[in-house]
Amino acid sequence: MSRIGRSPVILDKSVQVNVAADNTVTVKGSKYTLTVPVRPEIKVNVSPESITLEPSNTEPQTRAYHGLYRALIQNAVTGVSKGWSKSLELNGVGYRAAVSGKKLELTLGYSHPISFAIPDGIEISVEKQTSVTVKGADKGLVGEVSAKIRSFRPPEPYLGKGIRYSDEVIKKKAGKSASK
Repeated sequence: MSRIGRSPVILDKSVQVNVAADNTVTVKGSKYTLTVPVRPEIKVNVSPESITLEPSNTEPQTRAYHGLYRALIQNAVTGVSKGWSKSLELNGVGYRAAVSGKKLELTLGYSHPISFAIPDGIEISVEKQTSVTVKGADKGLVGEVSAKIRSFRPPEPYLGKGIRYSDEVIKKKAGKSASK
């Protein structure tokens, strides 16, 4: 059995969980609702304070699914109760961000501003002009949107200009050196 799959998912008081007949787990919080489709090899048991998962057999692929679906359900429970967030920083002269309606406007040193449509289920806030925070209930979607924003101008290794995660460390390279 998977070590991760064996541990139960502890539920908050504000979270409601339902398992449908097609083995789809619906996690409902105060603001968000997420669904996690689970393969038929994994049985989901819901009690008022926790969720446990049981594999139907001991094949290696089923054991892998056991840990995977436990982690996905845990991420959904955490997402609807607390939420997920990622912070991005813009480094560079004239690099700025602003939110207008359902669009994120980025000025990143190109000849044109970049307009990024904010998907449903994601909230983007700009504290300063150089700091962007992506929030949402779906961990995968928060990471995907953050990676897409970062891809518009990834940090370069010589000056460190670009968009980077707030906890990311950029190893700077030495520039050209004069030779004798």
